[in-house]
Amino acid sequence: DVGSGGGGRALWQGFVVGITNPKTTVFFAAVLPQFVVRENGHVVPQMMVFGLIFAIIALLSDSVWGVAAGTARAWFARSPRRLAAVGGAGGLLMIGLGVTVAATGRKD
Repeated sequence: DVGSGGGGRALWQGFVVGITNPKTTVFFAAVLPQFVVRENGHVVPQMMVFGLIFAIIALLSDSVWGVAAGTARAWFARSPRRLAAVGGAGGLLMIGLGVTVAATGRKD
């Protein structure tokens, strides 16, 4: 529910979901070891630093997308005509995707 809790609670829930997601573990286990140099010693701190760098980049990137989406939403919401155009474009896109899937589907 959008109205329940504060921003801190939503942030905490997002963190918990992200950290407990098995895909996150698989991603880090597959990607991070490629950058670890055993000769430098201290493998665990290297992995932690690389994970922290990834988290910072992800935070910055997601923040930019969030601000951009909020700005775009505010711009579209100022005009009912713009909202109708977005809804119409979304509907046409879904129809086009449906036709494409139907036309290029499996030929069994």
